[in-house]
Amino acid sequence: MPTSRVLFWHRRDLRLADNLGLVAAAQISPAVTGVYVLDPAVINPPPELPPMAPARLWFLIESLVELQQRWRDAGSRLLVVEGDPVAVLPQVAQQIGAEAVVWNRDVEPYARKRDRQVAKTLQADGRRVVVDWDQLLIAPELLKTGAGDPYRVYGPFLRNWRGQVLAQKLTTVAAPTGLVDLPPELVPDGDPLPALRESHGFQGTEICPCRPGEAAALEQLTTFCDGPLLGYEPDRNFPGTAGTSYLSAALSVGTLSPRQAWCAAQDSREQARSEEQLQAIAVWEQELGWREFYQQALFHFPELADGPYREQWRRFPWENNEDWFDFWKEGQTGMPIIDAAMRQLNQTGWMHNRCRMIVASYLVKDLICDWRLGERAFMELEVDGDLAANNGGWQWSASSGMDPKPLRIFNPATQASKFDSAGDYIRRWVPELRHVNTKDLLSGEIGALERRDYPEPLVDHKKQQARFKALYATIRS
Repeated sequence: MPTSRVLFWHRRDLRLADNLGLVAAAQISPAVTGVYVLDPAVINPPPELPPMAPARLWFLIESLVELQQRWRDAGSRLLVVEGDPVAVLPQVAQQIGAEAVVWNRDVEPYARKRDRQVAKTLQADGRRVVVDWDQLLIAPELLKTGAGDPYRVYGPFLRNWRGQVLAQKLTTVAAPTGLVDLPPELVPDGDPLPALRESHGFQGTEICPCRPGEAAALEQLTTFCDGPLLGYEPDRNFPGTAGTSYLSAALSVGTLSPRQAWCAAQDSREQARSEEQLQAIAVWEQELGWREFYQQALFHFPELADGPYREQWRRFPWENNEDWFDFWKEGQTGMPIIDAAMRQLNQTGWMHNRCRMIVASYLVKDLICDWRLGERAFMELEVDGDLAANNGGWQWSASSGMDPKPLRIFNPATQASKFDSAGDYIRRWVPELRHVNTKDLLSGEIGALERRDYPEPLVDHKKQQARFKALYATIRS
């Protein structure tokens, strides 16, 4: 009797190790074939969907290339095809004779609608569909308030989430081996990856701190846990220090699972030698909690993808100076810490999280530009662009989202003095100011002769702060 064939659909889980959907597929049959669909709505999306950054496309492609080799090593193969998954996936399932199709669920509105359509078509063809959660430690349906509602505030969410995570005593599962490949006659012709590999246009492949592929993600996790994790608090706040994990892109596309990250943190707890080190690990665990908070918020409130959570912010009179926005995006505002951060993002595809908060506050509350402009700009540039995390971060900065402090306004000069006190980060990314003394570099109050070709500041922070507060007063009632 021939072995039944299973098709596993990769999306945001580009790994073989600790892939719960893949484990489920292999339990049905060892004859598992992987597939990744290059969806035009993701690769070259329409205006209503998040843009695909060249950096993120590079990361995706290189991760897929490695994943293909991992599938071969496991005994089977990963097919890469192009087209609308609603049409293409049933075709592939038909071609290879798959009796079941398995995938891991997603929180994003487009993905959920697409997945429902794919499942309906496959089931109409008589194929079994198996789906479950993999990209979250706790399924969204399991995290509710005492009243049975989704959480809207991070603090209570964190307590419930952490309690459930600890109660589960999470472990990871190994990558499958001994899979059974397709017969040669059933292998589809062609592979679009080589051509796509030449088209992403990202120039920062050598300097991007996030490295594509499952092997690189695991290596970076080990490197982080062996050193920076134990000093994560306070080192995570200093952009000139290598104090963060650089795993955001890996978690976004799934070359690393959240369980692998969590379990590595628990192993590090056993190696900690002080209360400070234990606290540092706890802070990183909280950052994993923030990731899940925003993922689950988007799942329960898909309208977040289209606008502010707080209704009054739909009435805010944004000024949206196009020239100012362009200067901000290019790192030419005349405020050194802002320009350093934006240039880091433009050149490497990645920006330090402290700087993301600073530049977001500056765009929204100094330049008085709609946060949605910044949200989209980040997705156009970030290697780790993630709709839930990006939207959550921008709404946090704008005070339009969940768990806000109504008028959280960052003074960029104060932030620079606190988190880049020697000016090393600024000097690295704004090299034309290397000669400027540190005090002036941090404040942005640079004399004309020393400024040379560097632009004058676009705005005065105190004046814009007052203006923003006045505009905010118009929507409070």
